Amino acid sequence: MKKIMIEGMSCNHCVAHVREALEGLKDSKNIEVSLEGKYAALETSATDAEIKEAIEEEGYDVIEIK
Repeated sequence: MKKIMIEGMSCNHCVAHVREALEGLKDSKNIEVSLEGKYAALETSATDAEIKEAIEEEGYDVIEIK
């Protein structure tokens, strides 16, 4: 499970955009996006760079991937 700290989400539409971006990654499952916690978590075989690129293409900043 990877946890991604994200800046820039301010509403449920933001959450939906991040979720859609993560759904587009290979082998993505168990996706959780938290507006209040400013994070997303998922299981995926995508690299950290691919995750970061997918989220940043939607206009949000990736602070950290654990």
